[in-house]
Amino acid sequence: MADLEKVSINLGPVDLGQIDLLVDQGYYTNRTDLIRIAIRNQLDSHAADLKQFREEYYYVMGIMDFDRERLEDVLRNGAKLSIKVIGGLIVSKDVSLELAQAAFGKVKIYGIIRAPENIKKFLRQLHEEGKA
Repeated sequence: MADLEKVSINLGPVDLGQIDLLVDQGYYTNRTDLIRIAIRNQLDSHAADLKQFREEYYYVMGIMDFDRERLEDVLRNGAKLSIKVIGGLIVSKDVSLELAQAAFGKVKIYGIIRAPENIKKFLRQLHEEGKA
């Protein structure tokens, strides 16, 4: 099973009551089930919007993971990575900040970053620069 991230939301008492009523009536197994299905339905309704973002970068929906060897291969090929990750980007502990700076060009990350703290800061900075 893929890594899950916990998300907290605040709901008013009427919304929460309606959710509890639907759970009680057997439409959903629990509150989380209803919320997860509602989110998936909303994402499905925006499928065309999400698709347009795939064209500017190398696009991954899921988990993308880089170690030192993989980034060195990128550099040997004379490339810089332009990636968009919707899900998670993982950079292993054997990657130095210098290697990450040399290998990553444009980066957009929607989800989580798991990397050494200095690399995480660099990747977030690249992400922010792309918003300008």
